[in-house]
Amino acid sequence: MTARLADIAAQAGVSEATVSRVLNGKPGVASTTRESVLAALDVLGYERPVKLRRRSAGLVGLITPELENPIFPALAQVIGQALTRQGYTPVLATQTPGGSTEDELTEMLVDRGVSGIIFVSGLHADTTADMQRYEKLRAQGVPFVLVDGFSPQVQAPFISPDDRAAMQLAVTHLVSLGHTRIGLALGPRRFVPVLRKIEGFVKAVRDQLGLDERRIESELIQHSLYTLEGGQAAASALMDRGCTAVVCASDMMALGAIRAARQRGLEVPDGISVVGFDDSPLIAFTDPPLTTVRKPVPAMGQAAVRTLLEEIGGTPAPHSEFVFMPELVVRGSTAAGPLHGSP
Repeated sequence: MTARLADIAAQAGVSEATVSRVLNGKPGVASTTRESVLAALDVLGYERPVKLRRRSAGLVGLITPELENPIFPALAQVIGQALTRQGYTPVLATQTPGGSTEDELTEMLVDRGVSGIIFVSGLHADTTADMQRYEKLRAQGVPFVLVDGFSPQVQAPFISPDDRAAMQLAVTHLVSLGHTRIGLALGPRRFVPVLRKIEGFVKAVRDQLGLDERRIESELIQHSLYTLEGGQAAASALMDRGCTAVVCASDMMALGAIRAARQRGLEVPDGISVVGFDDSPLIAFTDPPLTTVRKPVPAMGQAAVRTLLEEIGGTPAPHSEFVFMPELVVRGSTAAGPLHGSP
């Protein structure tokens, strides 16, 4: 107990006696000091005493795709922490192949009286999906925010990374290294982030390498699945077409591209350069450390929560798209291309 008091006191910048008074619910402690002590408890991973726990302001649903791609747990963590800080209780609902659908999860959350819902990479990102489901949800009086995807048919706030800018960053980096045959590996074409990445990639390659748009589309773009195996298959097809560098639409796909290169006896980056997208947790520690375009997860997650709470509070943000700028993180999976010789 003494060690715990000392840790909390050091974290909060107060005396152990003050910590003791707060934990025991004694008077005579300023409200700001009390909040500092409680925040220190949270940061250090200690549970608050039952009598000091704040009553939840309500439940907020968070619907995500499968959690195998580490970028989704990372985003869920940011959103969950931001909701908790604002007094709400997050309820994570995950879609899995053969499991509950987005509509079923939405109905379950609404039945439990959630104050609002945040959808991540849901059907709003699928250009073939019926967007009437979201208008029905709005008619039920449930506020919601949509992350990663956009539809002009839905009157709601959207939170997205700038996928076009992401491709511009990746292509510019590879061209600066001397690559002139750059491929793009990404998921099915029906998804909005995929279409935007294609637009950004085609424009960057056309502007910087002078290639014909139809040739770029037919020779340098390969659709697959957002999995390691999907990246492996797409990268293999692009290498068959002579690509010396591959930009992947997710870090998982990029790991698959590295596997495809090694199966051919190629070293990364000496034989082929690979760029990912997301900057998922632990991706800096792969072999080689992955050059990737960092998705602004903290900013996007916090914006999603802030926007939803404004909707819940009756002062909604504009029903438009908030776009966040990604960042290129250069590590060890990219090196000089044929024009510049060996690295």
